[in-house]
Formats: sequence, C-alpha cells, structure tokens
Amino acid sequence: MRTAKITRTTAETQITIDLNLDGTGTYDNQTGVGFFDHMLDQLARHAMFDLTVRAKGDHHIDDHHTVEDTGIALGQALVQAVGDKKGIQRYGSCLLPMDDALVRCALDLSARPYLVWGIDLPTERIGSFDCELLREFFQALSAHGGITLHLDQLHGLNSHHIAEAAFKSVARALRAAVAIDPRAEGQLPSTKGAL
Repeated sequence: MRTAKITRTTAETQITIDLNLDGTGTYDNQTGVGFFDHMLDQLARHAMFDLTVRAKGDHHIDDHHTVEDTGIALGQALVQAVGDKKGIQRYGSCLLPMDDALVRCALDLSARPYLVWGIDLPTERIGSFDCELLREFFQALSAHGGITLHLDQLHGLNSHHIAEAAFKSVARALRAAVAIDPRAEGQLPSTKGAL
C-alpha cells in the first residue's frame, strides 16, 4: 500500500494528512477554508487518491498559513507515499477544459522542485478566498513534493473555473505520474540511478 500520514504542527497551524495513492478518490477535507476544501476534494477525486485533511490555522490573521502549510504537508505525504519511485511513470500531463477555462499541467516527480506559474485569475477573490493563495499552495506542494510543476492558463474568464481547472489538471497529471508502469517494474525511471 502506497500510503502516508503526515502531521505538521507549528505556532500557526496544526495539520494532519492521510493519503493513499492507490485509492478510489474518496475524500474528507476540513481546513476551515471552504473554497480550498472544495479544491482539495477535486484533487483527490481526479487523482483517484484517498485524501483526508484536517487543518486548524490562524484564520483570525488570514488563510495564508493554512493553505501554504497544507501544501507543505501534502507534498511531504506524496514523497512518503511514492517511496523509492521504482516502477512509477514519473511524468504526467493534462490539458483540462472547464467551461471557459483551459489549463495545461505538466509535471515531473524529479525531486527537483520548480514551479512555473502561468495562471492569471481575473479577480482577487473567489467568494472570501484570496486568489493569491493558489500560487502559494502549488509552490509549497512543488517544493516539498520534489515536483517540477508547470501550470499554464490557455483560456479563462471565470476565476472559479480557472482555479478548479488548475487543481483538476494537477490531479490528473499526478494520477499518471504515480501510476505503476507494468513494463518497468522495479526500475527507477532515470538513467542517473537516483531521483
């Protein structure tokens, strides 16, 4: 079973994540940030990961620490669950349409974190959610998950649709990247001998 449980506690947040890469897309995410929970639900369902997130944060300040620290913890959980990376596909990509929005994701579980952020949301907020926090989440996920992550918005008028397309495209790309390649069982997907 490729699973992980991560607990991250700081002076600003308390976060617990349970992750199963070989799940059925079930989720139970409670961060205190409604729109973010909705995005994490999309991530789980479309990656076919079982994901439970519990987060308590300093919402009296804002939602920044909760969203960023959840990205950190989820990246750490992904690393733990993937393990030695032998037999995985390693790469994943997805071109995902959602109404007016079209978002492209390409990623590599390379252990070389790098985020290319080509998303430009037309509004500052989605409901009460600060749109700046989307980049913060994906930056933290990339950095702590060891992911080279390229996200590009090709079209989009509605901030909710763009954000949701971003999460779904990352989910679909992650699903492909962590999948076991039946032709490469036990092999590391690199000529360097290490990832």
